[in-house]
Amino acid sequence: MLSLSVPSSAQIGVSVNIAPPALLTYDQPMCPGDGYIWTPGYWAWDGEYYWISGEWVMPPEAGDLWTPGYWSSGGDGFLFNEGYWGTSIGFYGGINYGFGYFGNGYDGGRWNHGHFYYNSSVNNINRNAEHNNYNARANESNTSHVSYNGGNGGTSARASSREEATSRDRHFAPVAAQTEHAQTARNDPQQRFTANRGVSPSRPSAAVHPNDLPAIDHPASPNTGNAKTDQKYQKQQDNLVAKQNQQRQKLQGHQDRQHQQMAKQQANQMRSQQQEQRHQQQTQQMQQRHTQQTQRMAQRQSSGGGQSRGGGSHGGGGGGGRR
Repeated sequence: MLSLSVPSSAQIGVSVNIAPPALLTYDQPMCPGDGYIWTPGYWAWDGEYYWISGEWVMPPEAGDLWTPGYWSSGGDGFLFNEGYWGTSIGFYGGINYGFGYFGNGYDGGRWNHGHFYYNSSVNNINRNAEHNNYNARANESNTSHVSYNGGNGGTSARASSREEATSRDRHFAPVAAQTEHAQTARNDPQQRFTANRGVSPSRPSAAVHPNDLPAIDHPASPNTGNAKTDQKYQKQQDNLVAKQNQQRQKLQGHQDRQHQQMAKQQANQMRSQQQEQRHQQQTQQMQQRHTQQTQRMAQRQSSGGGQSRGGGSHGGGGGGGRR
């Protein structure tokens, strides 16, 4: 496995003389399955600020945790300190990103013998599907939405001795799924601060049934410069899309049969609503699994078919959750 070590607080890009906007408030999507780690949203800069929403990500290896990046105020403006993967949580500016990232450390879960256990008090998980969970009240004393450290109006937090020690450990860059997610946000005009004015971009209502979902986006055609490799990768992509469409049809058929049974039983409104809530949850979980499958395939193909550890990301800082 290829591993790329990165500086603990590598500062990305040029100095920005405009402070990043306050963190957005948003709902956390449901965790798609065991082992995924929540990585909070943040503001990025490419001449103007744009929002990169939080996402569930498979870490490079079991045991890895995500230290979010953060903006810091320096003498010449604001600089972004890149986030990274490592075996412990480092300093992230005292920023309250929400969902367990409340300024220092991480209250959203912990690794135990190769399995990740989720704190259900701060994460959106399906307790019936996620067997590794516990409920512990998190100490969220910092309720500020400020998105940068230092300077006028920023947080005043400083790295602890433990966080300083963590900064000297070996770290790993954002994985390919994070980089691709950031690029998608960059290309979306609604994620620009000039468009959303610091209000979380509205999302369409969540699909209740597979038939409500948009058609599966086919990945971009491979272009490695090797015709045989391109053909191989194209076949892998086609097979994945076909498999995902089959899974959609299977789940839709299952839900249709449940609708028919409910109709025969002349179920009351409450039971019907409960069933639709379960169907929506099933559909969302399937969609999230499919998204992650596509991202993992893109990561494998971009690394020549192997498992690549590391990758770049766009500079930006801070994403707040619903508090």
